[in-house]
Amino acid sequence: MSAPNHSAFQFPTWPQALLLVCGLFLLEFLIAAGFYGMRDALGLDFAQISALAVLLANGVVITLVMHWRSLSYREVFHPSPHSARATAGLLLVPVLLTVPVLVCVLSTLVDWLVVLVPMSESEEQMFQELMSSGIATVLSVTVLAPVLEEMLFRGVILQGFLSRYRRWPAILGSAVMFGAAHLNVYQFAVGLFLGIFLGWLYERTRSLIPCIALHGAYNTSLTLVDSLRPESAASGELAVAGWVWLAATLAGAAGAFCLWRLLGGRAALRDQQQPDLPPP
Repeated sequence: MSAPNHSAFQFPTWPQALLLVCGLFLLEFLIAAGFYGMRDALGLDFAQISALAVLLANGVVITLVMHWRSLSYREVFHPSPHSARATAGLLLVPVLLTVPVLVCVLSTLVDWLVVLVPMSESEEQMFQELMSSGIATVLSVTVLAPVLEEMLFRGVILQGFLSRYRRWPAILGSAVMFGAAHLNVYQFAVGLFLGIFLGWLYERTRSLIPCIALHGAYNTSLTLVDSLRPESAASGELAVAGWVWLAATLAGAAGAFCLWRLLGGRAALRDQQQPDLPPP
């Protein structure tokens, strides 16, 4: 295996990351506009066009960055010196245990935001179409989006931030950009909180494996919950029974405890693989 390209880890700086995200927005808009003009011929609805635009724009941006900075897939996905199999075997179960409580807490947060900042008609339609579309859109939300978004926001942006800035400003900065990339206040709030957790996971492990697992499981859980919700329920409303909260909290506490024991405290993983990082 070739040595990691440490100079590539210096990219991006804060201004470069902002330009990168703005470029992503512009590319998403142009791709969506192109597909919208051909929507009748292609048989695409609004949700499918949005999903395609997000996926293609992220794919193009990631490919260009990797080519420009001469990054390998290994350097983006798993720059940790520990094996991918060991990382997955050690962390996937506790990571997945945290998903139910994240779904409960963040769905409740969105419900509060909807009360404080009511959705516009176009936003309600966007979320309804996104969750009610066919298998292709569901797969893009539950599989492709977690992979591509984690590659960009953790594998490229956060990795670069951690090489330049202190631990928590780097994590928070990448989380803010991750939330803002969703272009609405509801997903911004979810993306911010989820991005902080994902950023902490990445900073401690230097691996996208637990990040993609958490992101994908979270999106999949939301899709399943929405499909099982009664049609009479209001858009965005998630009524959670007390026993569900209790079970989710217990599972989340167990997962968080395991993750802290494995990754918290001394957190030797980071120091072993990147000795020149700024201190936390």
